[in-house]
Amino acid sequence: MQFAAIVASSLLLGRYAEGGNAWPLGFVALVPWLLMLSRLDGFASTLVSAALMAAGFQLAVFHWFGAAFGTYVGIQALPAVVILVLLGPLLQPQFLAFALVRQWAARRHHSVVLALAGASAWVGCEWLFPKMLGDTLGHGLHPAETLRQAADVGGAAGLTFLLLLVNEAIARVRPRARPLLRAALQPLAVAVLGVGVLWGYGTWRLESVREAHAAPANALRVGLIQSNITDLEHRRQEHGSYAAVRHVLDTHFAMSEFAVREQGADALLWSETIYPTTFGVPKSSDGEALDQEIRDFIAALGVPLVFGTYDRDEQGEYNAAAFLEPARGLLGHYRKTHLFPFTEKVPSWLDFDLVRRLLPWAGNWQPGTGARTFPVHTADGREANVVPMICLDDVHPQLAIDGARLGAEALLGLSNDSWFTAYPQGARLHLAVAAFRSIETRLPQLRATTNGLSAIIDETGSVIASTEMGQQAVLVGEIPLRPPMPTLMLRWGDWVGRTALLFLLGLAAAAGWRRDRAITTVTGLEPLAAATVSDPFDVVLLTPLWRYVVIVLRVSAALALAWLTWRMWVLDGFQVNSLIQVRGVVLGVALPLLLAWAVRRIHTVAARIDGDVLVCEQATQRIEIPLARIESLHAVWAGGPGAALQLALVTGKRWPMTLSLANPQAFASLLVAAGAGAPWADPLSARVAEFAAHHAVIRHRRWDNSAVKFVLFPLLPALVAFRLHQHITFGGTFGELYTYGLGAWLTGLMIWWAAWSLGLMLFAAGMRFAIELIVTLAFLADRHATLPIRRTLEYLTRIAYYLGTPAWLAARLLWG
Repeated sequence: MQFAAIVASSLLLGRYAEGGNAWPLGFVALVPWLLMLSRLDGFASTLVSAALMAAGFQLAVFHWFGAAFGTYVGIQALPAVVILVLLGPLLQPQFLAFALVRQWAARRHHSVVLALAGASAWVGCEWLFPKMLGDTLGHGLHPAETLRQAADVGGAAGLTFLLLLVNEAIARVRPRARPLLRAALQPLAVAVLGVGVLWGYGTWRLESVREAHAAPANALRVGLIQSNITDLEHRRQEHGSYAAVRHVLDTHFAMSEFAVREQGADALLWSETIYPTTFGVPKSSDGEALDQEIRDFIAALGVPLVFGTYDRDEQGEYNAAAFLEPARGLLGHYRKTHLFPFTEKVPSWLDFDLVRRLLPWAGNWQPGTGARTFPVHTADGREANVVPMICLDDVHPQLAIDGARLGAEALLGLSNDSWFTAYPQGARLHLAVAAFRSIETRLPQLRATTNGLSAIIDETGSVIASTEMGQQAVLVGEIPLRPPMPTLMLRWGDWVGRTALLFLLGLAAAAGWRRDRAITTVTGLEPLAAATVSDPFDVVLLTPLWRYVVIVLRVSAALALAWLTWRMWVLDGFQVNSLIQVRGVVLGVALPLLLAWAVRRIHTVAARIDGDVLVCEQATQRIEIPLARIESLHAVWAGGPGAALQLALVTGKRWPMTLSLANPQAFASLLVAAGAGAPWADPLSARVAEFAAHHAVIRHRRWDNSAVKFVLFPLLPALVAFRLHQHITFGGTFGELYTYGLGAWLTGLMIWWAAWSLGLMLFAAGMRFAIELIVTLAFLADRHATLPIRRTLEYLTRIAYYLGTPAWLAARLLWG
């Protein structure tokens, strides 16, 4: 049954991916698998099902990619496809995330939240781990002109989200169940509503776009040159590099002249890396002569040219687009931002000699720095600002969005899809994905490819004209000179994936909140009950001298932290970048706290009530205090969380030793349960004990542990930041190790670790100060309301600390 459901969904998805009139299948393709998933009740079986579904999806939808990649790297099609299918769970991880989160949500929430959680996991995973071709289910709606217009709200990811919700709704239809309204009609109505929302918005948006573009506007005509030269390497081996480049230029010169003289082109666009050497920084005298020949040709033709080439600097070589004008010459290069993995670039963490030997075809190009806009000027003074995108650049929404924000009036695509020559499905997918960039930005797009599919795409994502695969052709398109329409994607960027992840974090936080509340409700404020009075418990037993030593150490650490905060506020700024700060936190904060902990640890004893005697034992030392001699308890300051207690004896004196406990109120309850007298000497001691008890009950054994918070957890962001620093400064994760040795590398890591510990310590201290201030004021106003207030604040600060910190770091890395 499970296998049949996976096969059925895989076949439906495969047909849906073919495009054309099959687009309605996107709303039902996952239903067989969803019906089967709902019958699974374990995470292990769900994971296996998701892995099989990912493999089936790879086989049904991307079998051609395995064959094409096999041809590119020189292995047969069948083993290449088998490898691709086996890698399905890694290449399509959204199936695993979707199924596991859906299973988790099914145990805690109703069907609506389950559907939202599953869809959020899917699009969140695709945003967090972008796929090689940038594909998502929403791209299958490209043939549906009206429905795809919603991509200017949430991109293709937004369409995927809605497709998943509709599939979930249809999977919930139970026509034979009763009552019929709830079992069948309600989910069916939700599915119809989802499609109706897409259709209604798309209809309105199409009309508004067409109305806005109805007025005539000046345009700039661009000639797209598709030369169909795909045997360049063969020509180079047979005739030499110069002859191969000579053939490329002669072909493009002839086709470009036709585009200008016969088709009235105002500018020219050649495809990706069609000039197969560096332009503007020649490597030889022949290269310099060819560069000049291109300049002379454009000067004679009198039109600007954008063409694919290479650029280089001291960092290495770049896949680039050169902007050349007749009068001013080279305006500059755009450097490709998103390189194709394992062909143009090997990830730095895998870039070793062994990997290079296994992947001899892999290049070593460097990535560019992001979107750039360039002006395209015509001889009569017209000008259009454009943002170039090279190959995989157009499968990432943010690059086109950034270009539009920089003032681009059109998108220019340069691509070399020649490795899809025998598999045109790849070229069609690339074109469909690229078309969504025009919908999201409402900018026209001109794409020039080496041998197909070159295309002209309007602001609605419609392909106005395109070439065929394997065709030599000149295609002339227009860039209307008018301001682009605003869209939500332009305002918010590629927001759907990260919003979905925030939704999942909220669900997880709510689940944790409910769990913590349940635990707190069970434990209450008196975890030591009368039935367990003989059980031992830990007590820190200090003489007055050692108590004052602990207080001094803790206070000095607090003052040192306050001094560091003042220094960063006034002198250094809130950026941990000074060895003075690191030394300050180590010597002024960490060392005193460590010494205070050591003192308390040495003086920790096992206490218990044995009959009518309070017994404190440690190694060979044993102290016995008859309960009858204890009259009351005095709370005294311990210099930190919790409270220290002094025993008031019936003789009127106080026992000189202090007992330090996290929850003194629980200890008092224990004494009362064992038959001792009234616990508290005065109301203030009772209030201090109650206040400390609130803190002890809410404290989490793992997440509030100082070693976890300020030692282990800071190592995670420190490793990320340290690796980034190593790549920027030394060119690789172990660059400093190779250059200066292990000692320097480890010292650098320790500095970053200490810096993050300091930063997070300050962050936690600020939140702690706010919590204690709010809770103290609440305690003074209404002590009965203190516990729920503290519980809420403590939970929120844990979320801010353990989830907010990595989220902030990720935002800094991803969005600057």
